[in-house]
Amino acid sequence: PAAVAAAARDIPLDAARVATVYAAYEALKARDDNVTLLDFDDLLLHTAAAIENDAGVADEFRDRYRCFVVDEYQDVTPLQQRVLTAWLGDRDDLTVVGDANQTIYSFTGASPRFLLDFSRRFPDATVVRLERDYRSTPQVVSLANQVIAAARGRVAGSKLHLVGQRAPGPAPTFHEHPDEPAEAAAVAASIKRLIESGTPPAEIAVLYRVNAQSEIYEEALTEAGIPYQVRGGEGFFNRQEIKQALLALQRAAERGAEGPLPAVVRTILEPLGLTAQEPVGTRARERWEGLTALAELVDDEVAQRPQLDLPGLVAELRTRADARHSPVVQGVALASLHAAKGLEWDAVFLVGLADGTLPISHALAHGAESEAVEEERRLLYVGITRARVHLALSWALARSPGGRQGRKPSRFLNGIAPQARADVTPNRSRRNRGAATRCRICNKNLTTPAAVMLRRCETCAAEIDEDLLLRLKAWRLDTAKDQKVPAYVVFTDNTLIAIAELRPGDEEALIGIPGIGARKLEQYGPDVLELVRGR
Repeated sequence: PAAVAAAARDIPLDAARVATVYAAYEALKARDDNVTLLDFDDLLLHTAAAIENDAGVADEFRDRYRCFVVDEYQDVTPLQQRVLTAWLGDRDDLTVVGDANQTIYSFTGASPRFLLDFSRRFPDATVVRLERDYRSTPQVVSLANQVIAAARGRVAGSKLHLVGQRAPGPAPTFHEHPDEPAEAAAVAASIKRLIESGTPPAEIAVLYRVNAQSEIYEEALTEAGIPYQVRGGEGFFNRQEIKQALLALQRAAERGAEGPLPAVVRTILEPLGLTAQEPVGTRARERWEGLTALAELVDDEVAQRPQLDLPGLVAELRTRADARHSPVVQGVALASLHAAKGLEWDAVFLVGLADGTLPISHALAHGAESEAVEEERRLLYVGITRARVHLALSWALARSPGGRQGRKPSRFLNGIAPQARADVTPNRSRRNRGAATRCRICNKNLTTPAAVMLRRCETCAAEIDEDLLLRLKAWRLDTAKDQKVPAYVVFTDNTLIAIAELRPGDEEALIGIPGIGARKLEQYGPDVLELVRGR
């Protein structure tokens, strides 16, 4: 507890309780006189102690390993540095590579001070500034330089001015959207155009600040028939807290829980970690963010379907979970900015760039000029430098359609992003531009990707050719098997339903259905039109 107080850091649990848990953990590892269990930190501790305290061990290690190269040196922890120092002894046969402005793992104990103090410890060291960037176009590099130029603090003093070595490319783009579903739909539409123009899905990434943001992009990409994979984490409905939440909701539905659905759901999720206030601590906060995203998803469902009850909600969530097929290798990458470190793609979409998300709210709580906020700036810098050629940055003014548009673009884009007005509708291909965003039956605004796909509210009844729908599904299954892809990559269920409802008679009518672009029209159009004509 005294050490915790001295560190002046917030923790999610009482310090004494954490100490008790760790003591029990250590006791469990040493429970048997004949067997000692070691975790990775134990291995490092024992290695350092052996070299420091046994001259024979030290001599053997140092004779065997004479020269050292350490990559990503800005992410070294004090314990890792202790092992390295012991291994080196009084030698200086050491090369380190690092960029203090890519220090984004402080929550693991990583510290850039070892990199920043390297020349002080080894005054004869040669310093080589690696300022040539062979990954990204000059346009992407220029934006990265602009973002990091405003950095403050000791780390900022070590920043590099990168010089792009690739051929020039398109300028990064900035997009403001009225709400998060509109942002996700626009990103999916842009990705679809990139794929149709020849960019492989595996060379495209959508990067966000927290894992809970993946859900809306999983849905938008699924609706667009674009394969994806979640990197460095699980898909939204595969996350442990979401599985637990669905089970708890299922049990409550079986018991016949009653009351306003949003309030009932929040009551059920509260014991799982959905507290009124955002918790501190990385793990607790990630769990809270996932449960909050689920509760907000319920709010949106109820807004669309006011008569929805708990059993119906559970069925809807199960359907959504089942629709998120296992990721395929050649899919668009969905990843948090932390998980994207060390990776690169031809095209990168940085999404959710609103104040309160990047920088995240708990970093802002430390003060606008705090080191926590500076680390958030470095996260954006890392995200920008993942892109080779295409880079798009976007944010939403509100969470849900019709919500108060009180959000502001990330402060890190001040003076960089042009002043923008929110796009009322997501970008569409040239031929689809102007397609209806109102229900063709009741004329209400359409607010979900599925509703836009169907051109009607999901609750509005519509005539559907059931026989045609069955034939379309059978054709899709055979086509997917032939191409060795999931069925939704051919067409999603909602696209097939829209075809069976609208019965397009020619290519112009077919491409007017959201979810069908030029590539799919060329690839599948003749077969679909034959099925519509009953042949």
